[in-house]
Amino acid sequence: MKTITVKLPETLAAWLSRRARELGRPQSDLVRDALQRVSEGAHGGSCHDLFADVCGIVDGPKDLSTNPKHLTGFGE
Repeated sequence: MKTITVKLPETLAAWLSRRARELGRPQSDLVRDALQRVSEGAHGGSCHDLFADVCGIVDGPKDLSTNPKHLTGFGE
């Protein structure tokens, strides 16, 4: 396995150290897992990209978010 050195801002380094302690895992494991997920495309894209397979399956008024009549009584 190849070893690299990474410089992190203090806040990120503190978070990484804290999280590693909480999980009982080495910091290198957490960094390796995060990089692996990003390289596989598990993180990223828009909300629409993540939910594209279910978009359009709900029946209802087409103008729900733009027509004021649908907001009558909302929040009361």
